Amino acid sequence: MQIINKDYRTSVSMVYMMTNNEVMNQIIAFYRDMNGMLTFVGSYPTHGRGTGTKEVSTATANDGVDPLTSQGALTLSHDGRFLLAVNAGSHSISSFIITESGTPVLVDVKPSGGAQPNSVDVFGTLVYVSNVGNAANNFSSNITGFHIDDNGRITPIPRSTHSLSTFNAQPAQVLFTPDGSKILVSELTSSHLSVFHVNKNGTITGPIVNDSYGQGPLGAYFLTSGILLVTEAVSNALSSYSFSNDGILHVISGSVPNGYKTACWVIPTKDERFAFITNTLSGTISTYRIDPNGALSVVRDITSTPLGTTPGLPMDVGVSKDGRHFYTLNGNQGTVSVFNIQNDGSLARLQVASWTNFPYFGSQGLAVL
Repeated sequence: MQIINKDYRTSVSMVYMMTNNEVMNQIIAFYRDMNGMLTFVGSYPTHGRGTGTKEVSTATANDGVDPLTSQGALTLSHDGRFLLAVNAGSHSISSFIITESGTPVLVDVKPSGGAQPNSVDVFGTLVYVSNVGNAANNFSSNITGFHIDDNGRITPIPRSTHSLSTFNAQPAQVLFTPDGSKILVSELTSSHLSVFHVNKNGTITGPIVNDSYGQGPLGAYFLTSGILLVTEAVSNALSSYSFSNDGILHVISGSVPNGYKTACWVIPTKDERFAFITNTLSGTISTYRIDPNGALSVVRDITSTPLGTTPGLPMDVGVSKDGRHFYTLNGNQGTVSVFNIQNDGSLARLQVASWTNFPYFGSQGLAVL
């Protein structure tokens, strides 16, 4: 294993996606050039299994697209040193260290603390993963915590596993607040937004259960101001909330629709003036304007892949660290669409990058370095 000094920061620019393959899950790495264009670098096994095209829940359509139904299946640490991946088929999570060349080196694989992990987030040395569970085998939905050390090894935190609002409240994302003091979990099937307080020893207390304004909350993102954005896959909309210290959410803009189906993933521009939403089953990306007070309005939309080609169904999203480029994974192709971000929040398509010569169903997870 390659050990990297804890003060190391990679200067290389990369994009990573995950295959979610049921035989051997893999990380696919692309090099990202100064113009945002992607070049395939290689594939790197997680030493765990995905679910392939099989859904983690009977609550969603078994169409081979979006099998994990989550945002954050693949997550980079804030400093770009570590990459964390879920292996929903073998109930584990994998940690990688990012080398100077940008390639991921596997460090550790640990049981996820439940069944069918589908989202993971990291804050400092603290990692939390959401587990969908398996009702047939009496495994409930939960989140479980880990510590990650300077070399990327992960260690379970005793007594950190905590159930969600109901036994089978399917989590869609686990997400730390910007200061790391709380964790938010979007619950797709219960339409709840559960909040947990993070204790000094890494355990959690809660949940404080908030009702989602719309149905089917999936992707979530905290702005630096603390305002929360949440997509609604059933209501086909985006909502914004203010967040109080006691874990209670207050609606700012409730269920703002964009006219397309299944609003699932969300990420803002670097200046947080706009947010991009993928409408998976419609094959489109919508741009929303974010007012300083968190109010939302729809600006425009664009197809994920060029008109006249096989439509790509956009899922996971990322924005480059310089704020110039937007990336989305097309779940029905295993491709990544690349866009230039214009000053007015509009997107200009540059590329649809692929790593295979044939459509690849079941892939999930995207991370941009």
